[in-house]
Amino acid sequence: MTGKRDQRDATEVVVVTGASGGVGRATARAFAARGASVALLARGEEGLEGAARDVRQAGGRALPLAVDVSDAEAVDAAAERVERELGPIDVWVNAAFSTVFAPVPEIRSEEFRRATEVTYFGFVYGTQAALRRMLPRDRGTIVQVGSALAYRSVPLQSVYCGAKHAIQGFTESLRCELLHDRSGVHVTMAQLPGLNTPQFSWVLSRLSRHPRPVPPVYQPEVAARGILHAADHPRRREHWIGGSTVATLLGQRFATGLLDRYLARTGYDSQQTDDAVDPSRPANLWEPVDGAAGRDFGAHGVFEEQAHERSLQLWLSRHRRPLAMGAALATTAGTALAAGLRRHAHNGRAEAPPRRTARSSSKAWTNAWGRSPRNWR
Repeated sequence: MTGKRDQRDATEVVVVTGASGGVGRATARAFAARGASVALLARGEEGLEGAARDVRQAGGRALPLAVDVSDAEAVDAAAERVERELGPIDVWVNAAFSTVFAPVPEIRSEEFRRATEVTYFGFVYGTQAALRRMLPRDRGTIVQVGSALAYRSVPLQSVYCGAKHAIQGFTESLRCELLHDRSGVHVTMAQLPGLNTPQFSWVLSRLSRHPRPVPPVYQPEVAARGILHAADHPRRREHWIGGSTVATLLGQRFATGLLDRYLARTGYDSQQTDDAVDPSRPANLWEPVDGAAGRDFGAHGVFEEQAHERSLQLWLSRHRRPLAMGAALATTAGTALAAGLRRHAHNGRAEAPPRRTARSSSKAWTNAWGRSPRNWR
């Protein structure tokens, strides 16, 4: 597969940014489960140690690296160390982010800047570090972890939505450049739905109530399976994960104004629980929160009871080729059966004796005797 080594039996080397929690954590564990060596890039020491344990327990080799992805030189130095200790990078997954939950007037300029540096420039710096190593080898895959919000913005998340839109535009430019150069390096995006991750307990929030993902909510392992599928099928420009993502992106395409009004009416309540925000809760915008909280947050958030562990849409997407082949075979078989039935019916009509009517019988007698039976005397 594209993104893996050409040499048979070589170990896949994967870099995951934002690997200490949430989607990054689940993705690192999923790659490890198939035997990959996984470099874990994040700021929080306790989260990194927990992620490294997950990778080793899943059967992979772990290399935890404490890195702030908004520091381009630090990201490049981390990539250099990965190749030195684990080998050439096959897959680079950009998943790190930070954000602020608040209406636009309540967000300070330095908060916009910092969150954008982590979420947007972190992707740019990670992508550049990967390209410096992949392009000379003419192979490798970069997976940008996006969101339905990369196309359809929602209220109270202008920081995050702006950064994800920027990542979308950056990735499209890069994809065109790689196609122009006929490069063996590929870039793809995985657009995610609302997920049960710890971010809602640690992002900076100025909302009166506890922030939450827009329902329906999925477990981060659903996203991880989609990201692995994207890494294995990087020629697809995008992978939509979750039925809500598909509905959102199609709605944005065909009913943008209607969505504006719908989100204006529902977007505030749907992104907050009924619980008041704890004023003492930590925020990870400037510093990692696992040290301040004294614990490893892991991959899951506080919405366990509401989160779905599977996605029918993702299953269909991952199996769309065999499903398409099965549908084509079924259609071909049905067409052949219908044609056979039509031929059988036609042949049956040709072999049957002509239907005898009173008129045809009378004509036969007339031909034989020169007159019709009713003229007999």
